[in-house]
Amino acid sequence: MANAPKTTPVKKESSSTASNLFATLVIPICIIIGILLFKFVLGNPSNFVDGNPDNHPLPGNYGGMAYKGGFIVPILMGMLLMVVVFSVERFIVIGKATGNGNLDTFIKKIQGFLGSNNIEAAMAECDRQQGSVANVIKSGLKKYREMEVEANMDTDQKCLAIQKDIEEATTLEMPMLEQNLTVIATLVSVGTLTGLLGTVTGMIKAFGGLATSGAPDQAALANGISEALINTATGISTSTVAIIMYNILTSKIDKLTYAIDEAGFSIIQTYASTHK
Repeated sequence: MANAPKTTPVKKESSSTASNLFATLVIPICIIIGILLFKFVLGNPSNFVDGNPDNHPLPGNYGGMAYKGGFIVPILMGMLLMVVVFSVERFIVIGKATGNGNLDTFIKKIQGFLGSNNIEAAMAECDRQQGSVANVIKSGLKKYREMEVEANMDTDQKCLAIQKDIEEATTLEMPMLEQNLTVIATLVSVGTLTGLLGTVTGMIKAFGGLATSGAPDQAALANGISEALINTATGISTSTVAIIMYNILTSKIDKLTYAIDEAGFSIIQTYASTHK
C-alpha cells in the first residue's frame, strides 16, 4: 500500500507525456502530408489542360480545381488528416478504458454481485474486464473490504471514505480520456475560418486579375470564383467531420463516467444497507 501513491501518479504522468508527444508529432506530420498530397496528387499535370499545372484544370477535374484553390488548401488537408488521426487515437484509448467486454453487461454483473454481497466475485469480474472503469470500481471494492475491518469509524464515515476513494481513483484514471480532444474541438472553428480565409484571398486574386485584364472575361471570373470556393468547401468538410467526431467521443467518455458513478453508488449503497 505504501507504494501506491507513488506509482500511480508516475504512470499518469508518463501517459500524459506520451500523449503530448504524440500530438506534437502528429500536427506537423499531417501538415507535411497535406502539402505533399497537394503538390503531387492534386498538382499532377494530368489534371490540367496541356499537362501544365499553370493552365486551367480539365473540365470536371476536381483535383485540378482544388489545386487552384491556392496555398490554403494543403493546410486544410492537413487539418482534415489531424481530425482523422486524433479521432482514431481517442477511439483506441477509450476502447482500452472500456475494457474487454461490454460495459453495460459488466456494470450489471457488478451490481448483481453487490446485491448478493459477493465482493470477491465483483473484484474478480473487474480483473477480467480490465480498463480504467474496472480499475476505478476495483479500487472502491478494495476500500469496501478495508472498511469492513475498520473499527474506529461509523457507517456514514466509512461510506464517505469509500466514496472519496472512488473519486480519487476516477481523478487518476479518467482525465487522460479527454486529452487531445481539445485539438479536435479547436479544429471545428479553425477549419471553417481557414477555409473562409482561403476563399477571401482567392476572391481577391480573381477580381484583381479581372481588373488588370481590361475586358471582362466571364469564364475566367467564374473559374476563379469556383477555385476560391474550394477553400470554403474543404474548410466546412473539416469542421463537419471534427464536430461529429468530437460529439461521438465526448458521448463515449460521458458513458464511461456514468458507468463509474452508477457502480460507485451501488458499492456505497450496498455497504450502507449491510452495515446498519
